[in-house]
Amino acid sequence: MKNVDVARSLLNQSSRRLETARRELKEGSLAYSIRSSQEAVELALKAALRLLGIEYPKKHDVSSVLIKFRERFPAWFPADRLAETSIKLAEKREPAMYGDELSMTPADLVFERSEFEMAEQTYMYVEKLFAEYSD
Repeated sequence: MKNVDVARSLLNQSSRRLETARRELKEGSLAYSIRSSQEAVELALKAALRLLGIEYPKKHDVSSVLIKFRERFPAWFPADRLAETSIKLAEKREPAMYGDELSMTPADLVFERSEFEMAEQTYMYVEKLFAEYSD
């Protein structure tokens, strides 16, 4: 399998997670939406890295690799901002399951809609990268 095929598969999985996040947000489960949003961001960014032939770490946050190889991306691709998104949402994985156990705050009360919107923006940028790569 080629890098492009693997990258497309990752992007497809990201799209499916984003669909789940959107549905859960609509149905009122913000915590599950954020968990799925984090997975969508992780998979989309790994797809972008794979598309460019860059090996990524086998962990949830790929920000360090995005920053290290930012010059390999087109000038319009906001690698630094997407790295911040990766960091922020990776930190939200555990609270999305359990809430803030120290303050006894339920998971659905720990998040904001803007965190879902960051996932949508990340996907949009990676999708544009794929379109440009295909031209």
